[in-house]
Amino acid sequence: MSDFKVNLKDNNGKECSVEDIRIFQKHLKLFHSRGVTVHDENGHYFTVDDEFRNKIDQLVIKLSG
Repeated sequence: MSDFKVNLKDNNGKECSVEDIRIFQKHLKLFHSRGVTVHDENGHYFTVDDEFRNKIDQLVIKLSG
């Protein structure tokens, strides 16, 4: 199991497994870097806004340290 695998709750409150939060973070920076958008991760939907981006950034920092 990867040290960077995390479970996130989607917009419906269901658990979604993300294999590598760093790759997820990189995707958000490339395709969801500003404003409010919706990201689909294997049928799980996440509203991506500044708060969500910050949450992901903090998770990466926590798991990297």
